Amino acid sequence: MEQTAIRLSHPSKEVREVIQLTGSKSESNRALIIRALNPEQVSIHNLSEAADTVTLAAALEKIATLQHSGDFSSNSAPQNTEKTEASAQNLQVIDIGPAGTAMRFLTAYTPLHRGEFLLTGSERMKQRPIGILSDAMTALGANISFDGNTGYPPLHIVGPLTQKTRKVSIQGNVSSQYISALLLIASSLPEGLELTIDGELTSVPYVEMTLNMLEEAGIQHQWTDNQLTILPQQAKISTLSIEPDWSAASYWYSILALAEKGDLLLPGLKASSLQGDQAIKDIMLDFGVLSVFTDDGLKLTKIESNNVKDCYNFIRCPDLAQTVIVCCAALNHEISFTGLETLKIKETDRIAALQNELAKFGVRLFEEEPGKYRLDCSKKHNPDQVTFSTYEDHRMAMAFAPLALVMNDVVIEEPNVVEKSYPLFWKHLQKVGFKID
Repeated sequence: MEQTAIRLSHPSKEVREVIQLTGSKSESNRALIIRALNPEQVSIHNLSEAADTVTLAAALEKIATLQHSGDFSSNSAPQNTEKTEASAQNLQVIDIGPAGTAMRFLTAYTPLHRGEFLLTGSERMKQRPIGILSDAMTALGANISFDGNTGYPPLHIVGPLTQKTRKVSIQGNVSSQYISALLLIASSLPEGLELTIDGELTSVPYVEMTLNMLEEAGIQHQWTDNQLTILPQQAKISTLSIEPDWSAASYWYSILALAEKGDLLLPGLKASSLQGDQAIKDIMLDFGVLSVFTDDGLKLTKIESNNVKDCYNFIRCPDLAQTVIVCCAALNHEISFTGLETLKIKETDRIAALQNELAKFGVRLFEEEPGKYRLDCSKKHNPDQVTFSTYEDHRMAMAFAPLALVMNDVVIEEPNVVEKSYPLFWKHLQKVGFKID
């Protein structure tokens, strides 16, 4: 039975432990698509245990099984036809629940395969836009229509795609996952892909991660100005080794920043990482957490520091925003934040969620000018007990949990949301002295 809430406290305020993090969800999900398109050539080591990765792996297996069985709803379905009763009976439903990366990657991946599919998800997923990516896939030749509101899941997909062009353009400032989804399938398109990115590209490290992982599998690209080109090509025999998750590591930085003293060892993390969220090591140095790479992994140590900047930009690492903002509020740092544009279309509207929950202990997060938010801690207080809602968002739960180090009694609602990316989070908190009731 799922827990509706847990109560957190930390009597000693000191943390010392070795924490073995799961494999990166971001790397794992990319690796799954690369392997699915090149099953004879590519293998994966240290795949993430995150629910999103498990969900994507199951969806890919379902599509693969359908291809092998040959039981297709429509072998040569004409474009934009109404579903017949027979085809509706054979429609393959792929429900990815709240897994946002899976929705984006499968929107590009599924049209390459023969069959008739309904790609759907949770109620929140049906509110998250997908039109920019589906339009790009349609331009390439995919048969995609919307089964509900235009521009949003569920998607009705009939494959396989017959490529119409190799040139498409896409907005760069909405979600880097749209771009990564296209790049991951590019080498499997008959004519390859020439992708033009319109405007500023957000979350650049995630696009670089995608391209680096493709290169590890032997798939080459050209990137000139705002244009990315990948020719048709086959992967080489390779193993994609997944590094531990820097996004998960970010919560341990926050925990150490809020603890009175301590140190932590995170095995397997490397200085030369593909993950953009490694930026947390530089950000958190300002808040008194020193990072040292050793032969055993990454050692974090609590130190004295008073170098907090007036503004932090999350354009390259938006998944760190909640962690850092909550940590700043706890430490009474009235500073500003930019690069939060994508937060409104995540698992929840993360800006609104932060504003709601920070207000519960008197902290205000307000937009001081377009695109720039600031903390006001002038009315901050420490309630006897504070209950934080998670909005079906794993990062809300994990960003607010460290507050138990500085507050009397913290309650986290719907704690099981952490399974989406870090299933062992609560057990790991207990290892470092958190009491969980």
